[in-house]
Amino acid sequence: MVVDDHPMWRDGVARDLTDAGYLVTAVIGEGAQALRIAQAACPDVVVLDLQLADLSGVEVIRGLLDALPAVRILMLSASGEQRDVLDALKAGATGYLVKSAGRQEFLDAVRRTADGEAVFTAGLAGLVLGEYRKLATSPKGAPQLTAREIEVLRLVAKGLSYKQVAEDLVISLRTVQNHVQNTLSKLQLHNRSALVRYALENGLD
Repeated sequence: MVVDDHPMWRDGVARDLTDAGYLVTAVIGEGAQALRIAQAACPDVVVLDLQLADLSGVEVIRGLLDALPAVRILMLSASGEQRDVLDALKAGATGYLVKSAGRQEFLDAVRRTADGEAVFTAGLAGLVLGEYRKLATSPKGAPQLTAREIEVLRLVAKGLSYKQVAEDLVISLRTVQNHVQNTLSKLQLHNRSALVRYALENGLD
């Protein structure tokens, strides 16, 4: 599902997705309308603009996740401001791409979002990690993670795939998957986007 209040832009995005073999279930210009038809459209991925005429992208993210908890949301915005990125990710967006991205970068981001990966435009991961430094690394009452689990979590939050994390840490893909599953279990989270939100909110840096 594509949600953007600029007709030419949303039509172009929908066309690129269709040409790449994706089934576009809805192309919508308003946040409220997106929320009304989300369950009927039943998208696996929503490509969502941050700035809509009627509702903020953050409001739409929360509404979509209430209606469809398993949906993955890729923000596609003209803004690369730190606050906008963090607000969207904390609300539950799976990834964040700026509109200056090329067609192939966009299609790759959609594919990775569909796979549950945390996707960022190059450079935005640094903003996310910068936010971590302002927060405590061991929040009161939070479950204790091992040093390796924290290391894996940081890389997942940066948008690396499991394969890239394995290569970066020189461990097996299965070991990365086990660390992620253990972390999700400890934190009582259910998917990678929730894991990224935890990292954002609790300062794991």
